[in-house]
Amino acid sequence: MTFLDCAEEILQDAEYPLSYKEIWQCAEERGLAKKLASTGKTPIRSLAAYLYVNIRDKADSRFMFASKKPTTFWLKARERELTNLETKINKINEKEELGVKELNEGKKRFNERDLHPLFVKFLKDSKDNKFNAYAKTIYHEKSTKNQKGVDKWNFPDIVAVHFPFDDYTEDALDLAKNINQSKPKIYSFELKIALSWGNLKESYFQAVSNSSWANEGYLVVFEEIDNEILDEIKRLNQSFGIGLIQLGLENIECILNAKERELDFETIEMLIEKNKDFKEFIQNVNKDFKTNDKDRIAIQNYDKILDNEKIEMHIKDKKIAKEE
Repeated sequence: MTFLDCAEEILQDAEYPLSYKEIWQCAEERGLAKKLASTGKTPIRSLAAYLYVNIRDKADSRFMFASKKPTTFWLKARERELTNLETKINKINEKEELGVKELNEGKKRFNERDLHPLFVKFLKDSKDNKFNAYAKTIYHEKSTKNQKGVDKWNFPDIVAVHFPFDDYTEDALDLAKNINQSKPKIYSFELKIALSWGNLKESYFQAVSNSSWANEGYLVVFEEIDNEILDEIKRLNQSFGIGLIQLGLENIECILNAKERELDFETIEMLIEKNKDFKEFIQNVNKDFKTNDKDRIAIQNYDKILDNEKIEMHIKDKKIAKEE
């Protein structure tokens, strides 16, 4: 099997255009990487080179670019499907432009961003303390102008950072820093009020698209998740690695862990250039990590963590409640 044959087999089954890194990840998970005749020292780079050169030099290439920033690939044979997918994406973006969901019979509910204070608090103060992270809301509409709707697929709703200051003793942490083993963990979160079969794939692949740069990416859902939908998310998690979090009124529950990966600095650079919120987040992470002191983290630069009383007032004011 060649690199191009491998990429074609992955893209034949893909629900959404993939980067070369995502194609390689799928190839490893499906055992296709082992079938390659030759891989070389850096197979993921070889895959990228083969795809770029094939599209550039072959008029009859099987492949095409689906997007340039970030770069994703698709099959020419499925080009019509890509057009239909873009239409669906634009419709979803129009419906969610103000982050508003509506109940049956047209009853307006709270906005997705009304859930942010709850999630931000639980990220730092959750009972199991899985994340212990400082968060920042990213307003995609503040990004430099682009094709309508594109930035909702580039930027997550919330980004967060976990600093390792509490993970080790002072001596162990110093050693980790000296051998370049100590580093923050950066998360990406896409929030949804509810999942249904009507929005499942779009919601999940929105999370895939806008979290490819982070160490871990999660889809966060407020309403209870149907068992059949949960089974489908488990299947998708095996292929794409996006985790699943159930957001409650009193805590969060991590149902599926995300697959950890290295940061994608190429994409991070693009996001920094396009969005002021994201740029400030990265700058603050750099500053706080250099202090090497949990008591000197500039928490005012992240989303404010409300106390229990203010959270209760927020829930009441925004009429946040589980659907009966």
